[in-house]
Amino acid sequence: MNILLTNDDGWGSKGLMTLLPHLLPLGHVTVVVPDGPRSGMSNAITVTQPITLRKINSQLSTLNSPSLDVYITNGTPSDCVKLAINVLFNGDASKIDLVVSGINHGSNAGINLIYSGTMGACFVAGEHGIPAIGFSIDDLSADADFSFMDPHIDTILSDTVTCHLPPVTCHLSPVNTITILNVNAPKGPIQGVRWTRQGKAHWEKEMKPFTMDNGETAYTLSGYMVNDEPDAEDTDNYALEHGLLSIQPCTIDMTLYAALR
Repeated sequence: MNILLTNDDGWGSKGLMTLLPHLLPLGHVTVVVPDGPRSGMSNAITVTQPITLRKINSQLSTLNSPSLDVYITNGTPSDCVKLAINVLFNGDASKIDLVVSGINHGSNAGINLIYSGTMGACFVAGEHGIPAIGFSIDDLSADADFSFMDPHIDTILSDTVTCHLPPVTCHLSPVNTITILNVNAPKGPIQGVRWTRQGKAHWEKEMKPFTMDNGETAYTLSGYMVNDEPDAEDTDNYALEHGLLSIQPCTIDMTLYAALR
């Protein structure tokens, strides 16, 4: 099988290198990643400049494998998937069996889902009918400990690849939507696994002011996420707060069907 691996952190990131050993036994892995951090890119695509794509297999050293090809681009995570489909696979999305994105440093639960470059890549896969899994951990440290995720990664991949999870049918919509999974692990030991929905949340105190050398006031993103339904036990936010690994099925269909008349 052909697996496309991407992320929003670039080649060599700990999360990406953690996923690779889990994917290589399953088939041929094509890695397409940005040339640097692209956090918070959501589904952004590059439209104002040319997008480059460079193969770097000669730099893989001990990871060099006939089942592995690695490419770097100046684009976004969404660009990575578009480049893979349109350039590396000659426009034939059916040649890609699975897209895997991550492991992201930081939770993509709750409202973070709409900002996530990690999940943005998965939504492009869904647009083209490719099953996709985005992996994240609730730990922003560059040296985050992924060891507690290891057995769960294998299980989720096995369920998705070996069991061929079917497209999910929304009970409000007659349209089948491709399987997209948003997987979020808590920091530290994992107490269990729970299938969840996206929890309602919002960010507060997001802009932190500082004074530049020229005296002008500028701002950096800061703040914290607030769980708007802390007692709802079926949400991704609740799962993470209670040491559970969250698996949230997603769809790219943003229609509010209940409002249709």
